[in-house]
Amino acid sequence: MAHSMRIRKGDQVRVIAGKDRGKSGRVLRVQPDRGRVFVEGLNMVKRHMRPQREPDSGRGAPIGGVIEKEGPIHVSNVMALDPKDSKPTRVRVERSSGRKVRVAKRSGNPID
Repeated sequence: MAHSMRIRKGDQVRVIAGKDRGKSGRVLRVQPDRGRVFVEGLNMVKRHMRPQREPDSGRGAPIGGVIEKEGPIHVSNVMALDPKDSKPTRVRVERSSGRKVRVAKRSGNPID
């Protein structure tokens, strides 16, 4: 069962647990069904790829070898950063003129 996540693509987050604890970055993508987020430059994993031609690159060089890319981090191990002072904060959802707006609990500023 997928839960709604209060962290979205493009949010600035800080990792609060794991090997990258204390580091910050921008969310590249989310997997709500698995409860995971991918943060730019954090939880880097190595993948061994067979050289393949990119479909859109035309006659470009084949991409292969050991490639480093971001791995998933569980959403419970990251906290959104407050837009006011860039400190970790919880996120609440408020209704404003019929729309749902994400708000930083720390300062009350809207995140969106």
